[in-house]
Amino acid sequence: MLQQNLEALEQTLAEDNDACIDCAKAIVEVVCRVIVESFDSPLVPLKPKMETPRLSDWLTAAVRALKLGDIRDEKFKKLVSSHHKLSTALNDLRNHAGTASHGKDPYLEKLAIHHRRSAVLAADAIVAFLHKAYLDAQLEPASSREPWERFASYNEQIDAQVGLAVDTDDDGHTTLQFLLPNGDTLPLAIEVSRLLYQLDRDAYIEALNATHPNVAKEAAE
Repeated sequence: MLQQNLEALEQTLAEDNDACIDCAKAIVEVVCRVIVESFDSPLVPLKPKMETPRLSDWLTAAVRALKLGDIRDEKFKKLVSSHHKLSTALNDLRNHAGTASHGKDPYLEKLAIHHRRSAVLAADAIVAFLHKAYLDAQLEPASSREPWERFASYNEQIDAQVGLAVDTDDDGHTTLQFLLPNGDTLPLAIEVSRLLYQLDRDAYIEALNATHPNVAKEAAE
């Protein structure tokens, strides 16, 4: 959704189309929703409760999710407040002039280029502010949609302290044995084919080729 909105934003801005304002507002809302979804939980509900939340409601929820309101520095609070004002202004401009979401009187004059650029720059400022805070936030690995690389410090900690052994029973079933620092073992039953398929598709193909009857016969000869 973000990618589609970004492409539409670039195209409509280049065409001097007021629909770029709708796209700018949509990008901010999608970013806020992604952030809120990343931290929302039954114990700590963050989603706006109203039936049709406004952009400012989603931004407020995102700020709560990132705990930006917990920072006591007054200058930083003013910075957060300024982004709220930007979102309100962007939403108002979109409601007044956006052509894609609410429609606009076709006889109204198109906005000036600086209005469209202002909307895009406002969205850029809000998204950049939230994205930096998101990268600095501590995510929950159990529910995060982020890739493995996002948890570099956790990965290093596990790799340094957890060992790995492989156990195969009489039926040929494979179990990975993760050796925890406290002496316990964490078993994970998984087929070799599934492991290769999920982690290294090239290795999966190579293993498949190696198990082909002709390949095995040639290797034996």
